[in-house]
Amino acid sequence: MWGPLVPWTVAWAAWAAAAGRAVPEAAGASRACGRAPLCLNESSLQQGCCERERGAASFSAWGLSSESLLDPFPIDPIQENYVRNVRNCIFSVAYPTPFKSRVLLVAVSKEVLEDILDLDISVKEKVDFLQFVSGEKVTPGSVPLAHRYGGHQFGIWAGQLGDGRAHLIGVYTNRHGERWELQLKGSGKTPYSRNGDGRAVLRSSVREFLCSEAMHYLGIPTSRAASLVVSDDDVWRDQFYNGNIKKERGAIVLRLAKSWFRIGSLEILARSGELDLQRRLLDFVIQEHFPSIAVNDSNRYLEFYSTVVLQTANLIALWMSVGFAHGVCNTDNFSLLSITIDYGPFGFMDSYDPNFVPNTSDDERRYKIGNQANVGLFNLNKLLQALKPLLDPRQKQLASQILEEYGKHYYIRFTELFKTKLGLLGENEDDNYLIAFLLKEFWALQDLAKHKLFSEWVTRYLLRLNRNKGDSDTKRRRRMATVNPRYVLRNWIAESAIRKANLNDFSEVHLLQQVLQHPFQRQQAAEKAGYSQRPPAWAKDLKVSCSS
Repeated sequence: MWGPLVPWTVAWAAWAAAAGRAVPEAAGASRACGRAPLCLNESSLQQGCCERERGAASFSAWGLSSESLLDPFPIDPIQENYVRNVRNCIFSVAYPTPFKSRVLLVAVSKEVLEDILDLDISVKEKVDFLQFVSGEKVTPGSVPLAHRYGGHQFGIWAGQLGDGRAHLIGVYTNRHGERWELQLKGSGKTPYSRNGDGRAVLRSSVREFLCSEAMHYLGIPTSRAASLVVSDDDVWRDQFYNGNIKKERGAIVLRLAKSWFRIGSLEILARSGELDLQRRLLDFVIQEHFPSIAVNDSNRYLEFYSTVVLQTANLIALWMSVGFAHGVCNTDNFSLLSITIDYGPFGFMDSYDPNFVPNTSDDERRYKIGNQANVGLFNLNKLLQALKPLLDPRQKQLASQILEEYGKHYYIRFTELFKTKLGLLGENEDDNYLIAFLLKEFWALQDLAKHKLFSEWVTRYLLRLNRNKGDSDTKRRRRMATVNPRYVLRNWIAESAIRKANLNDFSEVHLLQQVLQHPFQRQQAAEKAGYSQRPPAWAKDLKVSCSS
């Protein structure tokens, strides 16, 4: 088995030779900073670092690396791509499966391309870019990987799961020094595909592409989406698991995150007794993504856990502040970096309802929006169980105490967010009543005004605003306008774009891209489309499920 002392280029060359694959020229080449050179000159060599030009239009000069993920860990030694139980590794080498039919580029995120990937928007016109984002072409220097993880699904340990239809195609470090892991979703089978076909369909891919970007502009930690492609390949889905199998079109999203490691990444190692590998993975995550924690600190795992507990509480409070229900809050969908990942049957509420469940597959309503904070506690407890073999008795006790503080962290953050949404400054005993009353009622202010206690609430609210020292109506309105979104990606809005996209009309996908970049601003096109209004009659019975 290849261990950390074997250079990844040597290991990959051996794997590629055995698998009959050609190794790209840059794979074994010397690279400044360990990554493909976008520019190389005497100055950059003296600095020991590459300078990346913003908006590089030449895609052929751009590249990825996989060595930062391959060097620290042993790789699955089995070369064939078939479903199996995998042990003693973090990743399996697995190549995307190209589509067999025509592929169309539906949309790209200009900000992701230019501000994160240092590419000019004009690359979307390049054939090699389309080949890259559709899984047909692997850039020199990268080794496509599928990640092994497990998880608790709907409260029950599900064993090995892993990237069943996603390929981590490389790591890019941009001109800001930010490290981003690029992943294709819907790009074919891997050793972790179980009974799946490794594909994603257009409807779910439109939703993921739009929502990951929408969440970013709402200020919520999230993965990002760079591109969306659709093919004419047939993909068969039983969308609602009722025996009604339909032909759909295969699609791929190129998505990015600082890391795709999740609670389930550690759970599978703890459950399998692979404690040395679990320790190595934890140390890697801490070194790469938790710079405030010293890697040689004996309490580093405790500090890591404390940070994840706090950040998870913050993330779920942010979800609640915009009425977002993730839909599948399994431990394999909870990021160790506390970002929103794996957009499936999510939903934004049309009207406040703590029992709102966007996922029709959730028969027991486990992941209803009002239970998300409790599910966060459950998942963090599972993370603690995974960490316990690496903790001494004192650290275990302290970690349990840290978890007990989760509810307080969540409540404080939730209250802060909703006080800000109401324009309140400082502290007052009436604040909780004002928040609770507003949340408990109806979809919009005109409905709320019909409530028999509304006048009382208004009186209290006005009195409370008078206690905002040094404030004015103008200042308050300006603040509130930056935290209360006018537009969110409600299911009926996404469905409208999907129905058109199924007919190769991607105009509403593009419109929503523009609208959701400015969710707090009134926009003429969005108002014309009715995005701030009640759902239309046709959307009353819309449903989404885990099938995608």
